[in-house]
Amino acid sequence: MAGVSLQGTAQIKPGKEIPKIIFDTDMGPDYDDVGAIAVLHALADSGECEILATVASAGHATIAPTIELFNRYFGRPELPIGIPADDAPDYTAKNNWNELILKQYAPDLINRTYPGAVNVYRKVLAAQPDNSVVIVTVGFLSNISDLLASPPDAYSALTGMELVKAKVKQWVAMAGNLPEGKEFNVVEDAQAAYDAVSQWPKPLLISGFEIGSKIFTGGALNEKGDKAGPVAAAYAYNLKTYEDEAKTSRPSWDQTTVLAAVRNPEDYFYVNGPGQFVVDNNGFNTWNPLANKEHYFLTHKYPYAHIEAVIETLMLHVPEK
Repeated sequence: MAGVSLQGTAQIKPGKEIPKIIFDTDMGPDYDDVGAIAVLHALADSGECEILATVASAGHATIAPTIELFNRYFGRPELPIGIPADDAPDYTAKNNWNELILKQYAPDLINRTYPGAVNVYRKVLAAQPDNSVVIVTVGFLSNISDLLASPPDAYSALTGMELVKAKVKQWVAMAGNLPEGKEFNVVEDAQAAYDAVSQWPKPLLISGFEIGSKIFTGGALNEKGDKAGPVAAAYAYNLKTYEDEAKTSRPSWDQTTVLAAVRNPEDYFYVNGPGQFVVDNNGFNTWNPLANKEHYFLTHKYPYAHIEAVIETLMLHVPEK
């Protein structure tokens, strides 16, 4: 299939500083991560962001290789990839889509070894200008917690907290259920989520469960996507097998997060805040509008179909060979 044009999508204005992204994903318990990494690479191909690294927040052996597979497909095989600490959640999907897609497209990546995610974070952050990096998490918050707690090393004489304060512009996370509730990315490693959110020193933007749960995508990708490529193949397989009954689309939790991190989120959503996104030790979250923190969260502005069309266009992007 010919590459899908990104004409009509947001354009970078001359002189506008593009976001430098570290993408942190669990890439496995669900498959909207596939759509999210496709959106991210599409935005990078259109010059709207620069991808610095892609790290795994789930510890299953197929997760990091799956990330590398998609980086290869989009022509960025050199991107650093890291894996979480041993105590991070160890998940994959019940239908084993990661393993099947690797066997089909990149069997050489199976059982590959990768450096630790915190090492990747520290090396990449240390090399960037101050206040320039946007961290995007669409999985567990394990790596963020570990990064903040990390000591000085060969990459930087700064602690993790100091490094984040110096180099990170903002953190955009798919996390929580607002204004209160529980959500998978937070609950499954609740202590890490509590530590990461309570200690985070820079602006934080939340795209909660209630955002992506209303926006369904993947149907156009399944019908018109690159049939020879792993993005469309992953959606085709998962739409048939991920749930008990075949589906024609899937909620877009992770894609909305990437969209809000790279483009102006107010072009698509209302941005609420400042206030405080509060997580307790059990993973239950609330929103405190009275707190003096640089935390913000998205709420819906447009009919859902409007955002669905934007995301589907990006997901359909095929890299030039």
